[in-house]
Amino acid sequence: MSLTPEAAHNVAQVLSEALPYIQRFRGKTVVIKYGGNAMVDEALKQGFARDVVMMKLVGINPVVVHGGGPQIGSLLERLGKESRFVQGMRVTDAETMDVVEMVLGGLVNKDIVNLINQHGGSAVGLTGKDGDLIRARKLTMTADTATVDAPEIIDIGHVGEVESIDADVVDLLVQGNFIPVVAPIGVGEDGRSYNINADLVAGKMAEVLQAEKLILLTNTQGLLDKAGGLLTGLGADQVEALIADGTIHGGMLPKINCALDAVSSGVATAHIIDGRVAHAVMIELFTDEGIGTLIRRR
Repeated sequence: MSLTPEAAHNVAQVLSEALPYIQRFRGKTVVIKYGGNAMVDEALKQGFARDVVMMKLVGINPVVVHGGGPQIGSLLERLGKESRFVQGMRVTDAETMDVVEMVLGGLVNKDIVNLINQHGGSAVGLTGKDGDLIRARKLTMTADTATVDAPEIIDIGHVGEVESIDADVVDLLVQGNFIPVVAPIGVGEDGRSYNINADLVAGKMAEVLQAEKLILLTNTQGLLDKAGGLLTGLGADQVEALIADGTIHGGMLPKINCALDAVSSGVATAHIIDGRVAHAVMIELFTDEGIGTLIRRR
């Protein structure tokens, strides 16, 4: 069945619009944090894999960092282990960390690798323990209390933050025409494994690789103003003003801070986009309008 003249014109227009972006980003690295609905909806998963393969085929170097919180929670529930959170962070004892490593480094990571490979890519899965990729330190959390002079230290177990990233193994894979897929597990000086927020790992990875773009997939349109309108094309000063006046708050703050850190450290732009939209990554990369919030240094 052939396209109608109108449909053919629309296809040609889309391809023509993409050309200057393909030329601009060819040879550049794009770090994508993959999570939310895009990781659980079957059609969105297939679309994401196709997008990543397409990027590689046109000469862009995608590096995928993924989460997996819902999958971890689901397996813990099946094992009869309760999930507990403190200030949004999963309390991770040694037994829970075993589950985290199994889910992130095994089930989720290999599912993403397999999907990309099924669509014609060459993906390789890693955790931060491979090639000494991610060095972690234990995350320290505090809670203010009315009954003590000093804040209370809260121990949430094997939850870490990024101390350093040695991206040599990622560079080797990229140069070998592979697509790295990274699970956010790091290792501490004590040899213990640590579960790290995937946004933070993606941001630090983008900094170390001096990526052209950091793309964070979310379950929202992007950054919204107080009236619910989408904000984009923001400089760091504008973002900081939005934090100060309370427009940016709650769960969006960590993502925004991650984006700000990345652009202040040499990443050209950071994008917070709606992963519930089919082919969101391609729309953001290759169209004039994009689909989410773009943040730049100035």
